[in-house]
Amino acid sequence: MVTTDSSAAGGEEAAPSGEDDPDSAPDGREEDLDRVLTVPNLITLTRLLCLPYYVYLLIGHDNRVGAAAVLGALGATDWVDGYVARHFNQKSNLGRLMDPTVDRVLFFVGIGGIIAVNGAPLWFCVAVLVREAVVASTTVTLTVLGVEPVEVTWFGKAGTFCLMFAFPIFLAGSSGAELAPALTIIAWGFAIPGIVLSYYAAVLYVPRWTKAFQLHQLERTSDPQRSFEG
Repeated sequence: MVTTDSSAAGGEEAAPSGEDDPDSAPDGREEDLDRVLTVPNLITLTRLLCLPYYVYLLIGHDNRVGAAAVLGALGATDWVDGYVARHFNQKSNLGRLMDPTVDRVLFFVGIGGIIAVNGAPLWFCVAVLVREAVVASTTVTLTVLGVEPVEVTWFGKAGTFCLMFAFPIFLAGSSGAELAPALTIIAWGFAIPGIVLSYYAAVLYVPRWTKAFQLHQLERTSDPQRSFEG
């Protein structure tokens, strides 16, 4: 399972390269950011193509354990494409756009499917979706306005980590498997700290968003040309 915090933490768009020039490779060479065929992009595309299989298992075949395994794998591999992009000079403009977009599609379809089969408590699913929608919409709006993205907090990453386990385990626990009751208990062990940390992280983002927006406005005021273009 993926969320905004996981996208920003593990994807290409918000990951620092560790160099003064974010578009330079570790050996000093300029990276070709316009390339399309990169390993990270193929990984991201593969994860997206697994989504119909998840829906098929869950809705078409009523195989909740299998669907939970696929969803868990998609969440667990969320960091792979960003890691490869940063450490093997595979960053691209397409990847910066595609990675977070695919993450959000996987997130909403994943939870939407769980809601459709009553695979997790409805209030919990809605609470997570509302938080995600607010954070994602705010992030997109600020990005469109040209505001620099804020750094992902540890609380957001930790909350994402917990939710990444909670939803698949909830789904498996809603099956008729012998271990279903135990799985549901385990799921709550991840779900409660996950949602608390996620909402706490969202609260921490508010002053950071405000500061970033104010800084953006100040830069526009001090730079007439930039203000005209914006």
